[in-house]
Amino acid sequence: MTESAGRTLEWIVDDPGEVTPEWMTDALRRGGTDAEVVGLRHQPVGGGQLSSSHRFHLDVRPGGTDPAPSSVVLKLAAGSPEGRGQIVPGYRSEVGYYTRFAPGARIRVPRCWSAAITADGRTFTLVLEDAHPALPGLQVDGCGIPEAEAALRNLAGLHGPFWNTDGLADGADWLRRTDEAGFGFLGEVLAAAMVPFLDRFRDRFRDRLPPADADTLRRTVDHFARWGRQVCTRHTLIHGDYRLDNLLFAGSHEVMAVDWQSLEIGFAGRDVAYFLSTALPPAVRRAQENTLVRAYHERLVQMGVDDYPLEECFRDYRLGTPQAPLLTVLGCVYATNEPTESSDRMFLSMITNACSAIRDLGTLELLGSR
Repeated sequence: MTESAGRTLEWIVDDPGEVTPEWMTDALRRGGTDAEVVGLRHQPVGGGQLSSSHRFHLDVRPGGTDPAPSSVVLKLAAGSPEGRGQIVPGYRSEVGYYTRFAPGARIRVPRCWSAAITADGRTFTLVLEDAHPALPGLQVDGCGIPEAEAALRNLAGLHGPFWNTDGLADGADWLRRTDEAGFGFLGEVLAAAMVPFLDRFRDRFRDRLPPADADTLRRTVDHFARWGRQVCTRHTLIHGDYRLDNLLFAGSHEVMAVDWQSLEIGFAGRDVAYFLSTALPPAVRRAQENTLVRAYHERLVQMGVDDYPLEECFRDYRLGTPQAPLLTVLGCVYATNEPTESSDRMFLSMITNACSAIRDLGTLELLGSR
C-alpha cells in the first residue's frame, strides 16, 4: 500500500496484491455500501498500457444492510515512471471525473465506490462497478444503428447537465480547456505527425489509404487554426475520446462510458462527430446520421437544453469532424505501445471513415466560409 502521508493515501494501492478483505470492506463502505468482505481473489482484465484493471471476486459476510457486489474492478496506474509522468493529466482527469462530476452527470458510467490519487499524480486507485457481462465495442467492426443511437443518447447525458455552465474548472485545476492558442499548438503537432503517419500507411497498406484520404488529411491540417476558432464558442464537459473501444454494451440499448482520461471543457460537436464518423461505415452513416443526431438532440432537449435548434446541432456535428483525424493521427504516431497489424487496421479504419465524413459533410468548405 502507498506510504501514508494522510488519510487519502490509504485508499491508493500500486499492486492488486496489496488489497486485503479489510481494505475492500472500507472502500465499499466509503462509497455507501455497508458490507463486510471476508475473502477475495483477483484477475487482470483488459489490456491497458499506462493503466491496468483487475476484477476482484468478493466473498461477503451475510447480514449486511446493503446489497453488496459480487465483484468490482480496480483500475490502477501502470507502466514505467517515465510513462506515468507523461499521462499524469489523464490520471487526474479520470479520478477527477468520478469525484467531482459523475454525481451531477446523467451519462451511464460504472458506479465508483472509491477514487484517490497521489499528490504527484503518478499513482491512483479507482474501485468501480464490474460491468460484466457487458462487452466493449470493437472499433474495426463498427456497431449497429441501435447501439449508435444508445451511445449518442448516453453522450447527451454528459453534455446536457453542464451545457454552457460557467465555473466548471473552479477548484479543478486539472480540468483542461483548449483555447484558440492551444488549438494552434495542436495544429502544429498534427502537421508534424502527418509525415510519419502517411509514411507508415504507405508502407503497410499501400493499396488501402486512398489518395483522396491523404489529401483530406492535409487540407484538414491547413484549416486547423480556423477550426480551433470555431469550436471555442459554446461549451460543456466533453469526454474527448468517445469511441467504441471506450464503451461497454449490454445488448443493443444499454451502454456505459469508461476511460475518462481525455475529459475537458469543450465543444459538444467534437464528441458527437468523433463517435459517429468512426463508429459507422460511410454508407451507413450517410443514411442514418440525420436520425442519429436528432436522437442525441432530443435527449439534450429532455434535459433542459432548449435554446439549441436541431439545425444548429447538426452544423456543430459537421464542425466537429476534425476531432477524428486529430486523435487518430496523434494516437497512431505517439502511442507508447509497439504497432501491430491489429492496431494499424484500427487506425486505418478510423481515418478512412473520418475522411469520408469530412468530405460528405463539407466540413472544410464550412470552415472556409466562416
